[in-house]
Formats: sequence, structure tokens, C-alpha cells
Amino acid sequence: MSITAYGLQQIKKELQHLPPEQLAELCLRLVRYKKENKELLAYLLFEAHNEHDFIESIKAEAGFMFSQLPAQSYFTAKGLRKILKMLTKYTKFIGSKPAEIELLLNFCQNYLQYVVKQTAYKPIRLIFTRQVEKIRASIDKLHEDLQFDYSQDYNKLLDDADNKFSWLNKKSYLL
Repeated sequence: MSITAYGLQQIKKELQHLPPEQLAELCLRLVRYKKENKELLAYLLFEAHNEHDFIESIKAEAGFMFSQLPAQSYFTAKGLRKILKMLTKYTKFIGSKPAEIELLLNFCQNYLQYVVKQTAYKPIRLIFTRQVEKIRASIDKLHEDLQFDYSQDYNKLLDDADNKFSWLNKKSYLL
């Protein structure tokens, strides 16, 4: 005997038949069990109407976290992963490719500013290159007009990175 797993469509149909009071009660019960659910509901209720300010606050938080990165390579890599985890969570909340690209570009710009340029620690370098690849893949999925706007910022980022890091092969990442 197994527990039945219901699909999203079935749950959606069932939720449409519930009265508002019961729906609110279910939401509050769901929020009680997982921190991320609570954060998502808080975003949807209080922040979703002003996406630009929310993105700016995320950038400010990431900038502060970058400024607090330790000097030791191992702990720097851990700090970078923590920042990326936060950005990924909020990107899921927003659910917009342009917002994701904007946050990742900001991450890479902060990386160029705060991370030691002559690092020999491979995980730190891989974090940067993976994000550059992720930005490139996301830009390719956008509409042509948005692609043009973001590709300019992306190419500027690559130029800055190429000037700062001797280990980066810029030609591998061009659009």
C-alpha cells in the first residue's frame, strides 16, 4: 500500500473549490512547516508588487556578504556558495529570467571587485566560470531585444574579467 501523490493540476482544481477561509487556513498551515514556504509567501504578499526594489535589496545584501568574505580560499568558496544559494532562492521566488540575469551579473561584478585576482584555488575560479556560463545560457533564452541589452552588460563583464584574471579564457564565453 502506498500513499497517493497528487499532481499539480489535481491540487489546483481542488483549491478552486475551497472557500477563502479554508484556503487561508491551509496556507498558514503550509507556511508553518518550512522556512522557505514562509519566505515565499512573505515575498508574494509584501514584495512582489515592487520587483525592482526587491532586486535592489537582494543586490545590497549580496554586496554586504561579499564585503564580509574571509581571506582564506576555502572559506571564501563557502561564502560564495552561500551567496549563490541566497540568490538562487530569491530568483525562484521572482520567477523571471531577466531578474535572474541581473542578479547573476551583479554577483559576477561583485566577484571581480572582492575576490582576490591571483587565486590558485580552483573551486573559487569554477564558481565564477559556472555563473558566466549560466548567464550566457539564460541570455540565449530571452527575446531578441532583451538579449541585446543583456549581452552588452555580459560582454563588458567578460572584458573586465579578462583584464583582471589571467586564468580566464574570454573567447570560450563570448556570445
